[in-house]
Amino acid sequence: MMRRLALAVLLAGALGAGTAFAYSDPSEVLPNPAEEARAEAIGRQLRCLVCQNESIEQSDAGLARDLRAIIRRKVAKGESDKVIIGWMVARYGNFIRLDPPFDAMTFALWGAPFIALGIGAGVVVLARRRGPTPAPAPLDPDEQARLSRLLEP
Repeated sequence: MMRRLALAVLLAGALGAGTAFAYSDPSEVLPNPAEEARAEAIGRQLRCLVCQNESIEQSDAGLARDLRAIIRRKVAKGESDKVIIGWMVARYGNFIRLDPPFDAMTFALWGAPFIALGIGAGVVVLARRRGPTPAPAPLDPDEQARLSRLLEP
């Protein structure tokens, strides 16, 4: 019986953990449910700059709390989602987006490994075309004598 109860508690906790938000203060929640839902949707699109692998809605970091408050103020003022996210991107760069748009910078980021592999393959092909390096010329008698003197104990 205790095992089943413990399992039920763990399962309930695991299911609820995915929807938990990191409100540290109930006053963060907007009184209008539609505005609150919009603010949460915006916050789920933005990266916590402290945690970096969580949205600002999931993070309990101080900066995430401040960003949530800014989003809620802007939503309450009636600003559009695009304007709010644009303000965040202008202030913190595209890094703040959990899913950044495809542009030249993200292409360079994702394409760099393939470019490096291409350059490496080109170097290998060019090295094989040149063939083996020729053996060095044998030492003349003066060089041989000098080498022998240098190698003496």
